[in-house]
Amino acid sequence: MSGGSRELRAHPRKQAELPVIVADSDNRVEGEICFDTRDLSLTGAFLRSDLLFEVGEELDLAFLLPEGRTVRARGRVVHVVREPRDTNVAGMGISFTNLSDRDREAVRAFLATG
Repeated sequence: MSGGSRELRAHPRKQAELPVIVADSDNRVEGEICFDTRDLSLTGAFLRSDLLFEVGEELDLAFLLPEGRTVRARGRVVHVVREPRDTNVAGMGISFTNLSDRDREAVRAFLATG
């Protein structure tokens, strides 16, 4: 594949800077950590951060949509960017493993807005 090829995704991502509260599911980290999303889709998000979890770790997430709704999800770290290049930033790609139908519809509505 050439460097100019588009990445194919099952669900398109929307650029969005949303506050996210993260707790690791195994409670190895006490308390909660605040991150921001870089982008969001129906199936996951990219969280910007220099503090990184490892691929495979399960996280509990709560993020606030612009209209004021808090979405709660469980997710798994599927990608880690430790040394950003070009337009990349340090952070983690998260795949949602548990998202209620109601929260999924709220995310879908947010993604549909311009």
